[in-house]
Amino acid sequence: MPIMPLLVTPAIPTGALAASDQPTLPLGDGAWLRPWRLDDAEAVREAFQDPEIQRWHVRRADTVNEAREWIEGWQSGWHSETGGHWAVAGSENGGLLGRVSLKSLNLADGTAEVAYWTVPAARGGGVCTRAVTTLSDWALKHRGFHRLELEHSTANRASCRVAAKAGFEAEGVRRGAALHMDGWHDMHLHARVRTLP
Repeated sequence: MPIMPLLVTPAIPTGALAASDQPTLPLGDGAWLRPWRLDDAEAVREAFQDPEIQRWHVRRADTVNEAREWIEGWQSGWHSETGGHWAVAGSENGGLLGRVSLKSLNLADGTAEVAYWTVPAARGGGVCTRAVTTLSDWALKHRGFHRLELEHSTANRASCRVAAKAGFEAEGVRRGAALHMDGWHDMHLHARVRTLP
């Protein structure tokens, strides 16, 4: 099928992400966003044993090999320009605190979805909010993204607090939009839009 020509310039040219290495971003207080490594697999497997992560992310990793396959997919997303996935680490080479991602990239429109989780020991100290804020600021101010969306179950109050603190404005509720282990959930939609100078 022939590709029809665009009448607008893409917000982010194809190849712009893949042409550079995925960055490591400081969060403050000794924490970092860094690209995933295969040796993170055991920590990912352990994180996905947590009932809260399973509840809201509807997945589990039963083996280190399964977690390693996820990480390989997360790593390949950068160069295929389909996603950007970061480990939230206690230091640049330190232990795993969580994950933050840009998913469903649409470079032409400059849009992406933000997703995140933290391990139980990292909750309540603001590291998740700092991770979401840092990644969103980087994407909007330095990589040319125009709009970032974030969705969570309306029952997930902790995620709603993170979204609000990270500057994502509430835009509405998508009724029955996601299937969780206990049935269909209404999803709260938030977004941040780049402000032009």
